[in-house]
Amino acid sequence: MNNPLAKKFTFSSLLRFTIPNIMMMMSLSMYIIIDGMFVSRLIGTTALSAVNMVYPAVCFEMAAAIMVATGGSAIVAKKLGEGKHKEAQNNISFLIVIELLMGIGVAIVGTLFTKEIIVFLGASSMQAPLSIAYAKILFAFAPAFFLQTAFQTFFVTAGKPTLGLIVTLLAGVTNIVLDYIFMSSLNMGVAGAAIATGIGYCIPAVIGVLFFLTSQKNVLRFVRPQFDYKVLLQSCTNGLSEMVTNLANAATTFLFNYTLLHFYGENGVASITIILYFQYIFTALYFGYSNGIAPIISYKYGNNDNIQLRSIFKNSILFLIISSAAANLLVHFTISHALTVFTSIDSEVYNIALQGFNIYSLAFIIMGFGIFASAMFTAFSDGKTSAVISFSRTFIFIVGAILILPNLLGEIGVWIAVPIAEVLGFIVAVSYLAAKKGKFLYI
Repeated sequence: MNNPLAKKFTFSSLLRFTIPNIMMMMSLSMYIIIDGMFVSRLIGTTALSAVNMVYPAVCFEMAAAIMVATGGSAIVAKKLGEGKHKEAQNNISFLIVIELLMGIGVAIVGTLFTKEIIVFLGASSMQAPLSIAYAKILFAFAPAFFLQTAFQTFFVTAGKPTLGLIVTLLAGVTNIVLDYIFMSSLNMGVAGAAIATGIGYCIPAVIGVLFFLTSQKNVLRFVRPQFDYKVLLQSCTNGLSEMVTNLANAATTFLFNYTLLHFYGENGVASITIILYFQYIFTALYFGYSNGIAPIISYKYGNNDNIQLRSIFKNSILFLIISSAAANLLVHFTISHALTVFTSIDSEVYNIALQGFNIYSLAFIIMGFGIFASAMFTAFSDGKTSAVISFSRTFIFIVGAILILPNLLGEIGVWIAVPIAEVLGFIVAVSYLAAKKGKFLYI
């Protein structure tokens, strides 16, 4: 059986392999953004802020799901590189079962304690009824969410990034169409948005199960799983950085919501929600590329192909520089018009978002480097280094900055927190890349 990871990769072939994953991640971001657009325009900016109050809980789900998926992907890809195909098949089968069980657990706990979770997340009296209605439905779809997250990673590991893209686009289009039907035609409010999102989760989940269950030509397919606590532990260890990133996103969103609620009220929460939508586009670009090449790095590392590792590293740095410059120029030329998709130009939400974005967006210039460095060490199965880079960048520095700077600088401290944190995270990533080059031979 041919393995797409075994071929020699140049800059152009690396891009061809990763572009489907980049587009997949960008598509995921876009349908989250379009979700927000429908909520904001059809229900109102208070509803948009209420939906964002639920986001930390979604990040918690993503943290658990992505930890097992990305950490397990590195193990599976490395075993494919070593020629241990049966072990790889058993590992992926076992890890998918774990993902499903975690999703069921979250669904049970989430639906039973929705009100308590929303109160803990700090929703105001205006936001709480909308947040509860939205969250209860999303929690019910948690099993599909966990499977979707896992398959988006394992499609790439199986050398089928284009299939992952097609499935994600199908889910996104379905979500958008149902958003319009449920919220506009049927007037179902935020509940309609949640149901549309949940049905979108189900499409990659079902297709992923069918693909790995029926594909006989692909080297990766489901077999009868055998419990292997060592693989589970190693997957969780490898995926710590990705878990930390999503937990940090939850903490960051929680703190942003709390701080902006204090400075601006519900309009402040709506404005940071819109700014975070633009951040999703950048993180999708960098995560899409980094996760797209991770199985290649794992395979080449397992195959002791140091020449290819050095080439992939050099080409990746080149990609990060070019993509960062191009994306930042594009977003700054279009931001004033793009904001009107969510709110009118004469609204307070528009003015707060535009003011904040001009400062906050400085972070977009270098954030890709930290994301790539963390993903690369995960691919090397060096979960500890990956977690330190991710934890320092997304948790210690960002959370610390949000807690400290608004108290010192007032409103501007909220917006400058993330750029300062990204600079500090960049320094940590460069330090580890220099320290580990002798071990992994990527330079």
